[in-house]
Amino acid sequence: MSRIAGRFARVEPRRRVRDLMLGLLSDLPRKNCWSIAEWAGEATPDGMQHLLGRARWDANAVRDDVREYVVEHLHDDDAVLVVDETGDLKKGTRTVGVQRQYTGTAGRIENSQVAVYLVYAGRRGHAAVDRELYVPRSWTTDPDRCRAAGLGDQTVFATKPELAVRMIGRFLDAGHRVSWVAGDEVYGGNPKLRAALEARGVGYVLAVACSHEVATSAGKFRADALAAKVPKRAWQKLSAGAGAKGHRFYDWAVIDLAEPRSGSHQLLIRRNRTTGELAYYRCWSPAPVPLATLVRVAGSRWRVEETFQAGKGLAGLDEHQVRRFTSWSRWVTLAMLAHAFLAVVRTDEHARHPAPDGLIPLTCNEIQRLFTAFVRPMCDVAHRLGWSAWRRRHQARARASHYRRQAANQT
Repeated sequence: MSRIAGRFARVEPRRRVRDLMLGLLSDLPRKNCWSIAEWAGEATPDGMQHLLGRARWDANAVRDDVREYVVEHLHDDDAVLVVDETGDLKKGTRTVGVQRQYTGTAGRIENSQVAVYLVYAGRRGHAAVDRELYVPRSWTTDPDRCRAAGLGDQTVFATKPELAVRMIGRFLDAGHRVSWVAGDEVYGGNPKLRAALEARGVGYVLAVACSHEVATSAGKFRADALAAKVPKRAWQKLSAGAGAKGHRFYDWAVIDLAEPRSGSHQLLIRRNRTTGELAYYRCWSPAPVPLATLVRVAGSRWRVEETFQAGKGLAGLDEHQVRRFTSWSRWVTLAMLAHAFLAVVRTDEHARHPAPDGLIPLTCNEIQRLFTAFVRPMCDVAHRLGWSAWRRRHQARARASHYRRQAANQT
């Protein structure tokens, strides 16, 4: 908290953001302004809502603090930046950026809000260091709607790869260096993103579709057509990294591409050793690298899924109940910091106190349980009853408002 305290000019929001952070790290079954305010001992959620919506502080400055905190404690010369998006299912049409769109969270098209995140993944740990809300065209073509959600009249549509370029640029412009970026097909199929990374000298291993066309010395081919031409002796069994059940072994092959631009251009192919299913990656590096390096980077992409799972399950990343952009950016930034704290403590504990025989090393889940046990605030019966009355009073007003609106519509 000392890292971000200077971002809050007044002592009241400084104390309240601490309570909000503790609430995000708690074992509450549902984390929002109401539940966290009650857990923290406040009489109403007004203070928490004020902190997210109206108090004066810069969420982007805190985001930069999160990035510096993560890089300082999880620094790895071989770290990979992983970019990916995740969706939060939402009801209604007023929440900023929401529309019916595909989200991997549900595995189908749903009414949802989608954001793109940048994850710093190294051998010591991984955590998100940046975020950008994806604002669909249905919003950017409607200035009134943008204004109502706090986006501003001049909001311009940006694709997910363009948001990725923006975040990677901020990371590099802050003076940090990484050699690799990884991402899925949304990003691998975008030539502008690949060109931007090449221009900055950052290598990439980005997934592409089987229909993706690449140029070789023998002409242009689809990725799946090239895979069919790979001889048996070209496949190598390599691990893409350790998972929960051991190393993830696949068969791998790599094909050199003929591109006019400088650097080493290759198509990496991954084959599942059980099902035979294939996956394809566009690769570039300033100089040729071993196949094992490309495989390591490709395997790093799974870290973003682990980050989303932990961020949502442990720090309430997706549980915000806010509509405006300012509140959204503040909530997700603090949730990123909460998860980063768990990741850093985990890394420090592994380095200072190796697990004894018979125990696995401390996980983020176990650290959260222990932390919550020591910081849980004690609330008396009067506090609990007061909150029960507050909720029922608020719900009564909401029901009366709904009934009046329904009656007005019927007349």
